Amino acid sequence: MNNSSLQQRKDQAFARGQGTMTHAYIEKARNAELWDVEGNRYIDLGSGIAVVNTGHNHPKVQAAAQSQLEKFSHTCVMVTPYASAVELAEKLNAAAPGNTPKKAIFVTTGAEAVENCVKIARAHTGRPGVIAFNGGFHGRTNLTMGLTGKVTPYKAGFGPFPGEIFHAPFPNSYHGISTEDSLQALNTLFTVDIDPARVAAIIIEPVQGEGGFYPAPPEFMQALRKLCDQHGILLICDEIQTGFARTGKMFASEYAGIEPDLMTMAKGIAGGFPIAAVVGKAEIMDAPLPGGLGGTYGGSPIGCAAALAVLEVIEEENLCQRANEIGENILSHLKALQSKYPSKIGDIRNLGAMIAMELVHESDANKPDPELTKAMVAEASRNGLILLSCGIRGNVIRFLPALTISDALIEESMKLLEKTMDNLI
Repeated sequence: MNNSSLQQRKDQAFARGQGTMTHAYIEKARNAELWDVEGNRYIDLGSGIAVVNTGHNHPKVQAAAQSQLEKFSHTCVMVTPYASAVELAEKLNAAAPGNTPKKAIFVTTGAEAVENCVKIARAHTGRPGVIAFNGGFHGRTNLTMGLTGKVTPYKAGFGPFPGEIFHAPFPNSYHGISTEDSLQALNTLFTVDIDPARVAAIIIEPVQGEGGFYPAPPEFMQALRKLCDQHGILLICDEIQTGFARTGKMFASEYAGIEPDLMTMAKGIAGGFPIAAVVGKAEIMDAPLPGGLGGTYGGSPIGCAAALAVLEVIEEENLCQRANEIGENILSHLKALQSKYPSKIGDIRNLGAMIAMELVHESDANKPDPELTKAMVAEASRNGLILLSCGIRGNVIRFLPALTISDALIEESMKLLEKTMDNLI
Protein backbone atom coordinates (compact mmCIF):
# COMPACT_ATOMS: atom_id res chain seq x y z
CA MET A 1 0.00 0.00 0.00
CA ASN A 2 1.38 3.40 -1.00
CA ASN A 3 0.18 6.96 -1.57
CA SER A 4 -0.12 6.55 -5.33
CA SER A 5 -2.23 3.40 -5.22
CA LEU A 6 -4.48 4.88 -2.54
CA GLN A 7 -4.99 7.99 -4.61
CA GLN A 8 -5.97 5.88 -7.60
CA ARG A 9 -8.46 4.00 -5.46
CA LYS A 10 -9.81 7.23 -4.02
CA ASP A 11 -10.31 8.69 -7.50
CA GLN A 12 -12.46 5.67 -8.31
CA ALA A 13 -14.38 5.59 -5.03
CA PHE A 14 -14.86 9.29 -4.08
CA ALA A 15 -16.91 11.88 -5.92
CA ARG A 16 -14.50 14.41 -7.40
CA GLY A 17 -16.18 17.24 -5.46
CA GLN A 18 -14.56 15.94 -2.28
CA GLY A 19 -10.99 16.43 -3.41
CA THR A 20 -7.68 16.45 -1.56
CA MET A 21 -4.98 19.10 -1.32
CA THR A 22 -2.16 16.55 -1.07
CA HIS A 23 -1.69 12.89 -1.93
CA ALA A 24 -0.14 11.98 1.42
CA TYR A 25 -2.23 9.26 3.09
CA ILE A 26 -1.68 9.52 6.83
CA GLU A 27 -1.10 6.47 8.99
CA LYS A 28 -0.28 8.10 12.33
CA ALA A 29 0.01 11.54 13.90
CA ARG A 30 1.43 13.03 17.06
CA ASN A 31 1.25 16.67 18.16
CA ALA A 32 2.38 18.67 15.08
CA GLU A 33 3.82 15.77 13.07
CA LEU A 34 2.29 13.31 10.60
CA TRP A 35 3.58 10.08 9.01
CA ASP A 36 2.09 8.65 5.84
CA VAL A 37 1.66 5.03 4.76
CA GLU A 38 5.11 5.08 3.16
CA GLY A 39 6.78 6.29 6.35
CA ASN A 40 7.32 9.86 5.15
CA ARG A 41 7.24 12.47 7.92
CA TYR A 42 5.50 15.86 7.67
CA ILE A 43 5.30 18.92 9.88
CA ASP A 44 1.63 19.83 9.96
CA LEU A 45 0.90 23.57 9.72
CA GLY A 46 -2.77 22.98 8.94
CA SER A 47 -3.95 21.07 12.02
CA GLY A 48 -6.85 19.57 10.09
CA ILE A 49 -8.01 23.14 9.31
CA ALA A 50 -7.67 24.50 12.86
CA VAL A 51 -9.24 21.43 14.45
CA VAL A 52 -6.43 19.94 16.53
CA ASN A 53 -5.42 23.13 18.34
CA THR A 54 -4.19 20.89 21.16
CA GLY A 55 -2.15 18.80 18.72
CA HIS A 56 -2.79 15.38 17.23
CA ASN A 57 -3.59 12.80 19.91
CA HIS A 58 -2.93 14.98 22.93
CA PRO A 59 -2.56 12.42 25.76
CA LYS A 60 -5.26 14.02 27.91
CA VAL A 61 -7.77 14.24 25.05
CA GLN A 62 -6.99 10.71 23.89
CA ALA A 63 -7.43 9.33 27.42
CA ALA A 64 -10.76 11.12 27.87
CA ALA A 65 -12.13 9.72 24.62
CA GLN A 66 -10.92 6.20 25.39
CA SER A 67 -12.42 6.32 28.86
CA GLN A 68 -15.80 7.40 27.49
CA LEU A 69 -15.70 4.77 24.75
CA GLU A 70 -15.40 2.08 27.41
CA LYS A 71 -18.67 3.32 28.94
CA PHE A 72 -20.87 4.03 25.88
CA SER A 73 -20.53 5.68 22.49
CA HIS A 74 -24.06 7.00 21.93
CA THR A 75 -27.48 7.24 23.55
CA CYS A 76 -28.69 10.52 21.97
CA VAL A 77 -28.53 13.49 24.30
CA MET A 78 -32.21 14.25 23.52
CA VAL A 79 -33.33 10.78 24.67
CA THR A 80 -31.18 9.64 27.58
CA PRO A 81 -28.71 12.46 28.38
CA TYR A 82 -25.46 12.34 30.34
CA ALA A 83 -23.52 14.51 32.76
CA SER A 84 -20.63 15.34 30.41
CA ALA A 85 -22.96 17.21 28.04
CA VAL A 86 -24.35 19.29 30.90
CA GLU A 87 -20.86 20.07 32.19
CA LEU A 88 -19.61 21.04 28.73
CA ALA A 89 -22.57 23.35 28.14
CA GLU A 90 -21.92 25.03 31.49
CA LYS A 91 -18.25 25.57 30.68
CA LEU A 92 -18.91 26.92 27.17
CA ASN A 93 -21.57 29.27 28.52
CA ALA A 94 -19.10 30.56 31.09
CA ALA A 95 -16.33 30.97 28.49
CA ALA A 96 -18.44 32.97 26.04
CA PRO A 97 -17.80 36.74 26.10
CA GLY A 98 -20.08 39.00 28.12
CA ASN A 99 -22.03 38.84 31.37
CA THR A 100 -25.48 38.06 30.01
CA PRO A 101 -26.70 34.59 31.07
CA LYS A 102 -26.02 32.05 28.30
CA LYS A 103 -27.43 28.75 27.09
CA ALA A 104 -26.08 26.24 24.57
CA ILE A 105 -27.12 23.55 22.12
CA PHE A 106 -24.96 20.81 20.61
CA VAL A 107 -24.88 19.73 16.98
CA THR A 108 -22.31 17.86 14.90
CA THR A 109 -20.76 20.27 12.39
CA GLY A 110 -19.97 23.94 11.98
CA ALA A 111 -22.49 24.30 9.17
CA GLU A 112 -25.19 22.88 11.46
CA ALA A 113 -24.22 25.43 14.10
CA VAL A 114 -24.60 28.27 11.58
CA GLU A 115 -27.98 26.98 10.36
CA ASN A 116 -29.24 26.74 13.93
CA CYS A 117 -28.08 30.29 14.65
CA VAL A 118 -30.25 31.48 11.77
CA LYS A 119 -33.20 29.40 13.00
CA ILE A 120 -32.85 30.78 16.52
CA ALA A 121 -32.46 34.36 15.28
CA ARG A 122 -35.58 34.10 13.13
CA ALA A 123 -37.57 32.50 15.94
CA HIS A 124 -36.54 35.21 18.39
CA THR A 125 -37.03 38.23 16.14
CA GLY A 126 -39.84 37.04 13.89
CA ARG A 127 -37.84 38.44 10.98
CA PRO A 128 -36.53 36.68 7.85
CA GLY A 129 -33.46 38.60 6.65
CA VAL A 130 -29.81 37.70 7.24
CA ILE A 131 -26.78 39.78 6.26
CA ALA A 132 -23.37 38.21 5.71
CA PHE A 133 -20.12 39.53 4.23
CA ASN A 134 -18.23 39.20 0.98
CA GLY A 135 -15.49 36.60 1.37
CA GLY A 136 -17.09 34.98 4.39
CA PHE A 137 -17.36 31.20 4.69
CA HIS A 138 -20.14 29.63 6.72
CA GLY A 139 -20.52 26.10 5.33
CA ARG A 140 -21.56 23.93 2.40
CA THR A 141 -25.23 23.21 3.12
CA ASN A 142 -27.80 25.05 1.02
CA LEU A 143 -28.48 27.79 3.58
CA THR A 144 -24.85 28.20 4.61
CA MET A 145 -23.73 28.30 0.98
CA GLY A 146 -26.16 31.17 0.57
CA LEU A 147 -24.43 32.96 3.43
CA THR A 148 -20.94 32.18 2.11
CA GLY A 149 -19.49 35.08 0.14
CA LYS A 150 -17.41 33.16 -2.40
CA VAL A 151 -18.75 31.41 -5.50
CA THR A 152 -15.97 29.08 -6.70
CA PRO A 153 -15.83 26.30 -5.63
CA TYR A 154 -18.39 26.49 -2.85
CA LYS A 155 -21.49 27.78 -4.66
CA ALA A 156 -20.81 27.00 -8.33
CA GLY A 157 -23.59 24.89 -9.81
CA PHE A 158 -25.56 24.49 -6.58
CA GLY A 159 -28.23 27.20 -6.71
CA PRO A 160 -30.84 28.44 -6.22
CA PHE A 161 -30.12 29.53 -2.68
CA PRO A 162 -32.59 30.67 0.00
CA GLY A 163 -34.00 34.17 -0.24
CA GLU A 164 -33.66 37.03 2.22
CA ILE A 165 -29.86 36.68 2.34
CA PHE A 166 -27.76 39.76 1.61
CA HIS A 167 -24.04 40.52 1.44
CA ALA A 168 -21.95 43.56 2.30
CA PRO A 169 -18.23 44.31 1.81
CA PHE A 170 -15.92 43.11 4.59
CA PRO A 171 -13.46 45.78 5.80
CA ASN A 172 -10.06 44.98 4.36
CA SER A 173 -7.39 47.67 4.47
CA TYR A 174 -4.95 45.74 2.26
CA HIS A 175 -7.54 45.80 -0.51
CA GLY A 176 -8.71 49.35 0.12
CA ILE A 177 -11.98 48.68 1.94
CA SER A 178 -12.22 50.75 5.12
CA THR A 179 -14.49 50.32 8.12
CA GLU A 180 -16.37 53.38 6.92
CA ASP A 181 -16.83 51.81 3.46
CA SER A 182 -18.35 48.68 4.96
CA LEU A 183 -20.66 50.58 7.27
CA GLN A 184 -21.80 52.80 4.41
CA ALA A 185 -22.52 49.69 2.34
CA LEU A 186 -24.70 48.35 5.15
CA ASN A 187 -26.61 51.62 5.27
CA THR A 188 -27.07 51.43 1.50
CA LEU A 189 -28.34 47.85 1.89
CA PHE A 190 -30.93 49.12 4.36
CA THR A 191 -31.95 51.78 1.87
CA VAL A 192 -32.20 49.79 -1.34
CA ASP A 193 -32.58 46.07 -0.50
CA ILE A 194 -34.08 45.34 2.93
CA ASP A 195 -35.61 47.38 5.71
CA PRO A 196 -33.54 46.85 8.88
CA ALA A 197 -36.80 46.04 10.64
CA ARG A 198 -36.90 42.86 8.52
CA VAL A 199 -33.33 41.75 9.37
CA ALA A 200 -33.06 38.97 11.93
CA ALA A 201 -29.26 38.77 12.13
CA ILE A 202 -25.90 39.88 10.86
CA ILE A 203 -23.32 37.08 10.78
CA ILE A 204 -19.58 37.73 10.71
CA GLU A 205 -16.31 35.89 11.21
CA PRO A 206 -14.09 38.01 13.51
CA VAL A 207 -11.26 36.81 11.27
CA GLN A 208 -12.31 35.58 7.84
CA GLY A 209 -11.15 32.00 7.39
CA GLU A 210 -11.53 30.69 3.84
CA GLY A 211 -11.78 34.31 2.72
CA GLY A 212 -8.10 34.98 3.44
CA PHE A 213 -7.44 35.44 7.19
CA TYR A 214 -8.44 39.10 7.24
CA PRO A 215 -9.19 40.29 10.81
CA ALA A 216 -12.21 42.53 11.27
CA PRO A 217 -11.03 45.79 12.88
CA PRO A 218 -12.23 46.09 16.50
CA GLU A 219 -13.90 49.40 15.68
CA PHE A 220 -15.93 47.69 12.96
CA MET A 221 -17.09 44.94 15.32
CA GLN A 222 -18.05 47.62 17.86
CA ALA A 223 -19.95 49.56 15.20
CA LEU A 224 -21.79 46.39 14.18
CA ARG A 225 -22.78 45.80 17.78
CA LYS A 226 -24.14 49.35 17.99
CA LEU A 227 -25.95 49.03 14.65
CA CYS A 228 -27.56 45.74 15.68
CA ASP A 229 -28.70 47.20 19.00
CA GLN A 230 -30.13 50.23 17.20
CA HIS A 231 -32.30 48.12 14.88
CA GLY A 232 -33.10 45.09 17.05
CA ILE A 233 -30.87 42.84 14.92
CA LEU A 234 -28.97 39.90 16.43
CA LEU A 235 -25.19 39.80 16.01
CA ILE A 236 -23.88 36.29 15.24
CA CYS A 237 -20.13 35.75 15.59
CA ASP A 238 -18.97 32.72 13.61
CA GLU A 239 -16.04 31.53 15.73
CA ILE A 240 -15.74 28.12 14.10
CA GLN A 241 -12.16 28.65 12.88
CA THR A 242 -11.17 31.40 15.35
CA GLY A 243 -12.23 29.76 18.61
CA PHE A 244 -10.52 27.81 21.36
CA ALA A 245 -7.33 29.85 21.80
CA ARG A 246 -6.44 29.97 18.09
CA THR A 247 -6.18 33.77 17.95
CA GLY A 248 -4.54 34.34 21.32
CA LYS A 249 -7.84 34.66 23.18
CA MET A 250 -10.44 32.01 23.79
CA PHE A 251 -12.61 33.68 21.14
CA ALA A 252 -11.54 36.33 18.63
CA SER A 253 -14.54 38.56 19.30
CA GLU A 254 -12.98 39.31 22.69
CA TYR A 255 -10.48 41.60 20.94
CA ALA A 256 -13.33 44.01 20.18
CA GLY A 257 -14.71 43.90 23.72
CA ILE A 258 -18.20 43.05 22.47
CA GLU A 259 -20.78 40.48 23.48
CA PRO A 260 -22.31 38.54 20.55
CA ASP A 261 -25.95 37.54 20.76
CA LEU A 262 -25.12 34.12 19.29
CA MET A 263 -21.86 32.29 18.62
CA THR A 264 -20.95 29.24 16.57
CA MET A 265 -18.28 26.88 17.89
CA ALA A 266 -16.73 23.84 16.20
CA LYS A 267 -13.32 22.80 14.78
CA GLY A 268 -10.94 23.26 17.77
CA ILE A 269 -13.59 22.37 20.33
CA ALA A 270 -12.75 18.67 20.80
CA GLY A 271 -9.33 17.81 19.40
CA GLY A 272 -10.70 16.17 16.24
CA PHE A 273 -13.89 14.56 17.50
CA PRO A 274 -17.00 15.79 15.65
CA ILE A 275 -19.03 18.08 17.84
CA ALA A 276 -20.20 21.67 17.42
CA ALA A 277 -22.22 24.12 19.46
CA VAL A 278 -24.27 27.28 19.46
CA VAL A 279 -23.91 29.44 22.54
CA GLY A 280 -25.98 32.56 23.03
CA LYS A 281 -27.90 34.79 25.33
CA ALA A 282 -30.35 32.62 27.27
CA GLU A 283 -33.47 34.59 26.35
CA ILE A 284 -32.63 34.33 22.65
CA MET A 285 -31.62 30.67 22.79
CA ASP A 286 -34.98 29.77 24.38
CA ALA A 287 -37.00 31.25 21.51
CA PRO A 288 -37.48 27.98 19.53
CA LEU A 289 -40.09 25.55 20.85
CA PRO A 290 -39.01 22.25 22.45
CA GLY A 291 -38.02 19.84 19.69
CA GLY A 292 -37.22 22.65 17.28
CA LEU A 293 -33.48 22.23 17.80
CA GLY A 294 -31.30 19.14 17.90
CA GLY A 295 -29.99 16.22 15.89
CA THR A 296 -29.31 12.53 16.40
CA TYR A 297 -25.55 12.86 16.84
CA GLY A 298 -25.48 16.32 18.42
CA GLY A 299 -23.55 16.31 21.69
CA SER A 300 -21.76 13.00 21.10
CA PRO A 301 -20.65 11.63 24.48
CA ILE A 302 -17.16 10.98 23.09
CA GLY A 303 -17.07 14.51 21.69
CA CYS A 304 -18.20 15.95 25.03
CA ALA A 305 -15.51 14.03 26.92
CA ALA A 306 -12.84 15.14 24.46
CA ALA A 307 -14.03 18.75 24.56
CA LEU A 308 -13.86 18.87 28.35
CA ALA A 309 -10.27 17.61 28.11
CA VAL A 310 -9.46 20.24 25.46
CA LEU A 311 -10.68 23.01 27.78
CA GLU A 312 -8.43 21.66 30.53
CA VAL A 313 -5.42 21.56 28.21
CA ILE A 314 -6.02 25.12 27.00
CA GLU A 315 -6.02 26.35 30.58
CA GLU A 316 -3.25 24.14 31.99
CA GLU A 317 -0.83 24.74 29.10
CA ASN A 318 -1.66 28.46 28.68
CA LEU A 319 -2.47 27.97 25.02
CA CYS A 320 -3.85 31.49 24.52
CA GLN A 321 -0.45 32.88 25.46
CA ARG A 322 1.27 30.20 23.42
CA ALA A 323 -0.80 31.14 20.35
CA ASN A 324 0.54 34.68 20.55
CA GLU A 325 4.10 33.42 20.92
CA ILE A 326 3.69 31.14 17.90
CA GLY A 327 2.23 33.98 15.88
CA GLU A 328 5.13 36.30 16.66
CA ASN A 329 7.68 33.59 15.93
CA ILE A 330 6.25 32.62 12.54
CA LEU A 331 5.60 36.24 11.59
CA SER A 332 9.26 37.09 12.15
CA HIS A 333 10.27 34.33 9.74
CA LEU A 334 7.69 35.44 7.19
CA LYS A 335 8.97 39.02 7.35
CA ALA A 336 12.47 37.75 6.56
CA LEU A 337 11.06 35.75 3.64
CA GLN A 338 9.16 38.82 2.47
CA SER A 339 12.41 40.78 2.45
CA LYS A 340 13.88 38.06 0.24
CA TYR A 341 10.90 37.98 -2.13
CA PRO A 342 9.27 41.44 -1.84
CA SER A 343 7.61 41.28 -5.24
CA LYS A 344 5.94 37.96 -4.45
CA ILE A 345 4.84 38.31 -0.82
CA GLY A 346 2.43 41.21 -0.78
CA ASP A 347 1.17 41.03 2.78
CA ILE A 348 1.65 39.04 5.96
CA ARG A 349 -0.76 39.24 8.88
CA ASN A 350 -1.86 37.38 11.95
CA LEU A 351 -4.06 37.31 14.98
CA GLY A 352 -2.39 34.94 17.41
CA ALA A 353 -1.60 31.67 15.64
CA MET A 354 -3.95 32.42 12.74
CA ILE A 355 -1.32 33.57 10.26
CA ALA A 356 -1.40 34.40 6.54
CA MET A 357 0.96 35.20 3.69
CA GLU A 358 -0.63 36.73 0.57
CA LEU A 359 1.11 36.02 -2.72
CA VAL A 360 0.98 38.55 -5.58
CA HIS A 361 2.72 39.65 -8.76
CA GLU A 362 4.98 42.71 -8.72
CA SER A 363 4.14 43.67 -5.10
CA ASP A 364 0.65 44.62 -6.28
CA ALA A 365 -2.30 43.75 -4.04
CA ASN A 366 -4.52 43.81 -7.14
CA LYS A 367 -2.45 41.17 -8.95
CA PRO A 368 -3.02 37.91 -7.05
CA ASP A 369 -0.82 34.88 -7.75
CA PRO A 370 -3.00 31.79 -7.20
CA GLU A 371 -0.70 29.72 -9.43
CA LEU A 372 2.28 30.19 -7.11
CA THR A 373 0.03 29.53 -4.10
CA LYS A 374 -1.16 26.22 -5.51
CA ALA A 375 2.38 25.25 -6.49
CA MET A 376 3.67 26.04 -2.99
CA VAL A 377 1.10 23.78 -1.32
CA ALA A 378 2.11 20.90 -3.60
CA GLU A 379 5.87 21.54 -3.36
CA ALA A 380 5.72 21.92 0.42
CA SER A 381 4.10 18.52 0.71
CA ARG A 382 6.95 17.00 -1.30
CA ASN A 383 9.36 18.69 1.11
CA GLY A 384 7.61 17.30 4.21
CA LEU A 385 5.50 20.32 5.10
CA ILE A 386 1.69 20.52 5.14
CA LEU A 387 0.38 23.95 4.12
CA LEU A 388 -3.15 25.17 3.42
CA SER A 389 -4.29 27.83 1.00
CA CYS A 390 -7.30 30.14 1.17
CA GLY A 391 -8.54 33.51 -0.06
CA ILE A 392 -11.36 34.56 -2.36
CA ARG A 393 -8.73 34.84 -5.10
CA GLY A 394 -6.90 31.65 -4.08
CA ASN A 395 -3.61 33.44 -3.34
CA VAL A 396 -3.18 33.16 0.44
CA ILE A 397 -1.08 30.62 2.35
CA ARG A 398 -2.53 30.14 5.82
CA PHE A 399 -0.64 28.80 8.81
CA LEU A 400 -2.60 27.00 11.54
CA PRO A 401 -0.05 25.07 13.60
CA ALA A 402 -1.03 23.15 16.69
CA LEU A 403 -0.80 25.45 19.70
CA THR A 404 1.34 22.74 21.30
CA ILE A 405 3.98 22.82 18.55
CA SER A 406 7.58 23.17 19.77
CA ASP A 407 9.85 26.06 18.83
CA ALA A 408 12.21 23.54 17.26
CA LEU A 409 9.48 22.32 14.90
CA ILE A 410 8.57 25.89 14.01
CA GLU A 411 12.20 26.56 13.07
CA GLU A 412 12.34 23.41 10.97
CA SER A 413 9.03 24.20 9.27
CA MET A 414 10.16 27.72 8.37
CA LYS A 415 13.33 26.36 6.78
CA LEU A 416 11.18 23.99 4.74
CA LEU A 417 8.94 26.90 3.75
CA GLU A 418 11.94 28.91 2.51
CA LYS A 419 13.24 25.85 0.66
CA THR A 420 9.82 25.45 -0.96
CA MET A 421 9.77 29.04 -2.16
CA ASP A 422 13.38 28.89 -3.33
CA ASN A 423 12.54 25.83 -5.45
CA LEU A 424 9.70 27.65 -7.20
CA ILE A 425 11.08 31.14 -7.77
